[in-house]
Amino acid sequence: MKSLVAISAAFIATAVFGAAQTQAVNYKASLAGTFRCGPDMKVCQWSGQSFTVTQKGNQLEIKNNKGDQGTAILTSNISVSAGPPWNMLGVISADGKTINWSNGSEWRKS
Repeated sequence: MKSLVAISAAFIATAVFGAAQTQAVNYKASLAGTFRCGPDMKVCQWSGQSFTVTQKGNQLEIKNNKGDQGTAILTSNISVSAGPPWNMLGVISADGKTINWSNGSEWRKS
């Protein structure tokens, strides 16, 4: 009886976890467009002054005015994770027009 309960519990946990992982997330945030960096101009000199973002689902491609380019992932409707060369996390404003980044910079949609 104990092994039947253990097997049942394991099966249920696997089914629930698997269903949660395969469930598609509906991202509503649209970050496609041009952003300007601020308010810390020292950070902006390193990362770039302006950024063009293209979006396909939760995948983002970012290009800056210095010619650098990289990718990012929209991890939720309010968060984004950018890979190299920026390697930073961002919090998206409710209106989707501002991203506050972990390096202290802020990108505002132009």
